[in-house]
Amino acid sequence: MSSFSTTLGNSTVLGAFRDSKLVAIAGFAVQQGQKMAHKGVIWGMYVQPSASRGRIGRQLVEAILDLARQRVELIQLTVVRDNEQARRLYASLGFLEYGIEKNALKQNGRYYDEILMAKDLSEKSN
Repeated sequence: MSSFSTTLGNSTVLGAFRDSKLVAIAGFAVQQGQKMAHKGVIWGMYVQPSASRGRIGRQLVEAILDLARQRVELIQLTVVRDNEQARRLYASLGFLEYGIEKNALKQNGRYYDEILMAKDLSEKSN
């Protein structure tokens, strides 16, 4: 619990609402340490299935990108390899795949690979 509390304390969390109900959420954090402070990470992105057909996920990531451009030069994320919809969304917003972490997650005895993605936010690339 204290680890999550620390993460939350160092993050900005944005949400999307429909009819006053939270339907999507994502966190953004600047990496800690002098040598890594130029990088940010999107974490905890979730869109309820009932809201996934709309543009809510895209709008949420765009809002994080607007915030991140003011604070970092590079933004990174990971996405489960099988989540093709999310991978397409991130790619359409300019994120590039740069690696795979095998067996990154384990749930109920099943392993999941994660795709590492990043987007350059520096002035020269925009």
